Amino acid sequence: MPKLTHEPSPPGLTPVVERNIAALLSHRARENRRKPMADRIADRITRFSGSMAFVYLHLALFSGWIAINLGWLPIAPFDPSFVILAMAASVEAIFLSTFVLISQNRMAALADQRADLDLHISLLAEHEITRMLKLLMALSKHVGIDLAHDPELAELARDVSPEAVLERLEASEEG
Repeated sequence: MPKLTHEPSPPGLTPVVERNIAALLSHRARENRRKPMADRIADRITRFSGSMAFVYLHLALFSGWIAINLGWLPIAPFDPSFVILAMAASVEAIFLSTFVLISQNRMAALADQRADLDLHISLLAEHEITRMLKLLMALSKHVGIDLAHDPELAELARDVSPEAVLERLEASEEG
């Protein structure tokens, strides 16, 4: 895990935020080390095929291939009908799309994990806030502060069932 220095935090960042960033980066590094070799290769190919270097390489190769086979260069044409070029480009497209799909599937799985974590943290925060609100209401009552004029407080202090929320959302989407 990367160590944080004891330097003052930049404006807007607290040590807790810096610790969380360091933990996130450390987690990502661990996950990258755990990836199977096949996934690492697919990621590298996907990353390269989505770069301008890939575009320039293909521009040079295809331009040279076309120039040679149109007879513009003093090299004997080897694919005057461009059948080999079309076949090579088709095979390359098949493999590149497969590598991209492999990377996208893994990214989708990571996104699902992060969404589950976000939901878990949100539910935990909801539970903690409800408990703090109940405590605040009890303290207010103890010191003689009347909160009866705010009917929303009683509603906010009620526990929320995640299952009930999901059922309501599903019913709303269906209807």
